[in-house]
Amino acid sequence: MKSRFLRGMSHGIPIFLGYLSVSFGFGILAVNKAGLSVFQASVISASNLTSAGQKAGLDVIAAGGAIIEMILLQLTINIRYSLMALSLSQKLDKRFTTPHRLFASFGITDEIFAVCSAQKEPITPAYMYGMIFIAAVGWVTGTALGAAAGELLPPSVSAAMEIVLYGMFIAIVIPPAKKQHGVLFAAVIAAALSVIFRYALPVVSEGFAIIISAVAASVLAALIFPVKDEEEGAAS
Repeated sequence: MKSRFLRGMSHGIPIFLGYLSVSFGFGILAVNKAGLSVFQASVISASNLTSAGQKAGLDVIAAGGAIIEMILLQLTINIRYSLMALSLSQKLDKRFTTPHRLFASFGITDEIFAVCSAQKEPITPAYMYGMIFIAAVGWVTGTALGAAAGELLPPSVSAAMEIVLYGMFIAIVIPPAKKQHGVLFAAVIAAALSVIFRYALPVVSEGFAIIISAVAASVLAALIFPVKDEEEGAAS
């Protein structure tokens, strides 16, 4: 069990390094945009391993949004993790009992899902816990350092560092957008709708604007660029 845990940690070191730098930007945003303390920002990162969800949540907090708005927003943004969990369930070792599944589901992120999916042998609880542990340490540590820096650095420097988090979102979208027209279409539509809500419909809160934009862009992309089943693709 110890060797599997350490193996998971070793495979999670690249994730740790990436999270350390990206969450630094989130920490600065949490302090400068939402007025949170270092402790509050760190608690958010420790209890929510989701960069997009946390960034959107900050917008709701900063705007003084309602709880129902936050719930719907997080559900919309993070529903993909349930699909990742279903996919990983086919690769789990028999040691993965229901309690292990519930505990490990907390730590499923895009990067952890990608690394676990690439493993050829069944995934054990110890291996996944090792990866989740080192990744979470990087995310929370980066957040705490960023939040502390946000309280100390001049506003101009802090504003420049905030772009780190946005840079990560761009880096995630651009590679698949180059290969799949549907991804590019959804990103452009979501961005266009966000601009419309921002300047033409300011009465709609930021949280609900994100929800509507994301759902509408996803539905349109699914209708215009449907993904064919594997059998259909093989037959053609």
